[in-house]
Amino acid sequence: MASQIKELSAEQQEELLSVLKNRFEKNRNRHQGLEWADVQAKLEAIPQKLWSLHQMESTGGEPDVVGQDKNTGEYLFYDCSAESPKGRRSVCYDWEGQQARKEHKPATNAIDMATAMGIELLTEQQYRELQTLGNFDTKSSSWVKTPEAIRELGGALFCDRRYNHVFVYHNGAEPYYAARGFRGMVKV
Repeated sequence: MASQIKELSAEQQEELLSVLKNRFEKNRNRHQGLEWADVQAKLEAIPQKLWSLHQMESTGGEPDVVGQDKNTGEYLFYDCSAESPKGRRSVCYDWEGQQARKEHKPATNAIDMATAMGIELLTEQQYRELQTLGNFDTKSSSWVKTPEAIRELGGALFCDRRYNHVFVYHNGAEPYYAARGFRGMVKV
């Protein structure tokens, strides 16, 4: 999935910017008051962020701008695919959870995969904010960044949307399921 070179060719950049622009224009409700030209200028100034967005896109995340940090001015890109990104499913929560499996260990885990992609898992609050913009994970679920106090006790959190309500659940960090992946975010 992730190449050692964290840069995109000019052609890849152009293609990704086109995809992101089309998604931005199609989903104006996610980022009212923001202009694509401003977002694109920031993206072109930080090629590493374009690489991370490409990783999100190539794993099925459909990243889109969902807002702007009021303090830093950074644009917030979240995975906005209808279901948890297909290229990031069937993973344990973190390395410790992955190592705790006695058999059938997955190739990777959500935390290590996100780090390799240059993104962060959504927090529970960010996940809830995303759900105000549409109905996500109605058939799948997504690991979310778990508070350290819970993780130290062996637990991990995941969320989904069922019955028109956002649910937060707990599990050990070692299970993985075909319908559970993770959603990420990038600040640009």
